Amino acid sequence: MKLDRLSYEPGAALDFYEEALAALGALCERTFHDRLEVIAEGNAAKPWNPDGALHAGELRFAPSDTSGPRDAAKEVFPGCPLTFRLADALRPSPLPIERLVLSGKASLAPPDSAVAEKLWRSQFTDTTRWRLAEPFKADFHFSLLVLARCEIQAIDQHWSLRRLAISLPGGALDEGLADEILWAQPDSGPEANIPWPLPDPADWNDLLRGALEVDLKEELDAVRSRQENSLRRELDRIDEYFENYADELAARAKRSSSGPAKMKGAERLAAAKAEHLRRRSDQVNRHEIRVCPHIDGLLLVAEPAWRARVEVGRAHQQQIMEASFITRARRWEI
Repeated sequence: MKLDRLSYEPGAALDFYEEALAALGALCERTFHDRLEVIAEGNAAKPWNPDGALHAGELRFAPSDTSGPRDAAKEVFPGCPLTFRLADALRPSPLPIERLVLSGKASLAPPDSAVAEKLWRSQFTDTTRWRLAEPFKADFHFSLLVLARCEIQAIDQHWSLRRLAISLPGGALDEGLADEILWAQPDSGPEANIPWPLPDPADWNDLLRGALEVDLKEELDAVRSRQENSLRRELDRIDEYFENYADELAARAKRSSSGPAKMKGAERLAAAKAEHLRRRSDQVNRHEIRVCPHIDGLLLVAEPAWRARVEVGRAHQQQIMEASFITRARRWEI
């Protein structure tokens, strides 16, 4: 899910910079209502100097309606690159994986078989016969909650902050959990009996890539449409130019009767064809769309569920499946 952006307000931005830079070890002092004097070194200086060299200077927090040229090293404004670099400097490395157990008060009793069957049939419409092969057993369902800043590099650059809930181990998006996590009730009991899944960076990376492709689809479709229209215009312009140039070279060759002139015209035509292909390729590269996610937080969520062995009919065959029923979401997970 895409999170709403906060509107830019100079005072709030100044408070953020002062607290963030102080937390990184910088010396900060407000010299005016919209000015902040900063002396930073090491990690605190990386927003200005990637090598962490000493930085000393004053920051001005400009109103959003300020016109005229901006100095990105000395001014803070909407979309200021210093803000993104400061966010990267605040992110711990390596990024810790936090854990959260959701309260199971609503899952003390297993679901009614009739309700469970109805939800199964609405979710898996290709199954016919359904029955519990074994009674429900208490279990846990795990999800990976990810906070990610997504940068879309295109003709126009786009930034968005997203919160994704990915079911483990399947990787399906759980929009409900991503939306409700801020109001979720944590379980204060011990976690000793919870079989937490081991971190698997390679597998989780693939799951996150697939989840981002789904979550960003609408936004990427709009960007792709604009890119395609722009690319089509540029390619048509290039094609028209080189077609006219090739026609001109051909006309010159017809008017000339000498062998050296015809050979020179053929060389120019070959060079023009090579340059034509190069410029087309250059425009295609310029119109590529790149998605660069920046992970700011990882949370492993455990919530009560009910494990069951279910006998179903599918494709004229009887099958027994291991499945979990997630009470919060009222859905089955195979």
